[in-house]
Amino acid sequence: MAKTEITRADIMALADYETIRKDQRRRMSALKKNRRMEVGPFCTFYFESYDTMWHQVHEMLAIEKGGDDQIPDELVAYNPLIPQGKELVATVMFEIDDEIRRKSVLNRLGGVEDTMFVEIGGQRIMSRAETDADRTTAAGKASSVQFVHFDFTDAQIALFKQPGAQVLVGVAHENYGHIAVVPEATRAALASDFA
Repeated sequence: MAKTEITRADIMALADYETIRKDQRRRMSALKKNRRMEVGPFCTFYFESYDTMWHQVHEMLAIEKGGDDQIPDELVAYNPLIPQGKELVATVMFEIDDEIRRKSVLNRLGGVEDTMFVEIGGQRIMSRAETDADRTTAAGKASSVQFVHFDFTDAQIALFKQPGAQVLVGVAHENYGHIAVVPEATRAALASDFA
């Protein structure tokens, strides 16, 4: 079973991490390749795991150099994004280079975090937004980064784990309606997130 929590004991000393950092980044790049899904012209789902979050925590510690005092905050920030055995968790990014266009699009995507889905066997699993912060302003502007969970039943997990099963990922917002078919390599990688 996949690990579901990063503990203080899982954190490497910064000096030790620096010795493996280059290789770790290369390994993460390969791992993330099959955990990434483009949906429509500028929305990307990055499905998280213990490994991606372990890497993220260590990268934050290496970049910010806050030492032991920084560790509790990083664990609080990233542990909620590790799948807990019956869910998939994604960081969803709306990536638009042009600042004016980005602002225009995000101003029309309020509530998008509640319209994302994974579909398997004709059953749609709707997103559950991470509750650490509001990702849509009172004025209806969506954040360019969303954190969502997809809670599966045992039957849906069994369907998802079947080799060759057709899985869809999509957004059903009135101003951004797009669906993508999950490649088999991605389905297999994500299947490992289930207990």
